[in-house]
Amino acid sequence: MDKPWHLVIMALFYVIAGLNHFIKNEIYCKIIPSFIKDKVVVNELVGFIEILLGIFLLIPIFSSLAAISIMILLVCIFPANIYMLTNEKAHLGLPKWVLILRLPIQFLLIFWAYQYANFSIINL
Repeated sequence: MDKPWHLVIMALFYVIAGLNHFIKNEIYCKIIPSFIKDKVVVNELVGFIEILLGIFLLIPIFSSLAAISIMILLVCIFPANIYMLTNEKAHLGLPKWVLILRLPIQFLLIFWAYQYANFSIINL
């Protein structure tokens, strides 16, 4: 495999994060905003998508599309970070400063994915 080490790390990060959605299902369901009714299905769907995108990052033909999709996914799940910060039941006992720190980290993850995104593959 002739991939940059940081792309491999990113791919592993998403595969492990996705697997964690199934291993620690109850924790992830707590941080899904209350307006979403079927939290288990949403949690497992997000976990499956993270695993799939992590794998696709390592396949050259899909790598750029996977990176763009990760950026979209991170924007879509951002409300969970806000929900954790604003809802006492969802903050999992984490200190307020950690919950606040999670917000800019999400943007750093988007920027990391952006490094591998080639938007010319999207023909509008």
